[in-house]
Amino acid sequence: MSTSPFLARPRSDWVASNSLAFAIRDLYPVAPGHTLIVPHRLVATWFEATRDEKVAIIDLIEVVKETLQGEFRPDGYNVGFNAGEAAGQTVMHLHVHVIPRYRGDVEDPRGGVRHVIPGKGNYLPTA
Repeated sequence: MSTSPFLARPRSDWVASNSLAFAIRDLYPVAPGHTLIVPHRLVATWFEATRDEKVAIIDLIEVVKETLQGEFRPDGYNVGFNAGEAAGQTVMHLHVHVIPRYRGDVEDPRGGVRHVIPGKGNYLPTA
């Protein structure tokens, strides 16, 4: 891939940035405030990013969380990435999702990111 839809987004869309990465709101949010953190360099997945890029992304996770906390007041967060098509990655430019979560946004949030495989999220017995 020689281009990225994230790199095509104007700087005015950025909600935070540093020398190696920037944050933008997801165009298809799963929750209010859903934000993506993207390295400036076009790399496919977390595993191709440099150590410095990973640190820059982690630093922005903290900045984005503070911004979301002030603006949306979520009750929790899911933070993660998809690495490769088999994992559901559709844009082959590394991006980390910061998804604010709200009490009652799903019936039973137990299992969190484990729900990426249907039926496997909640491993606890139900009463």
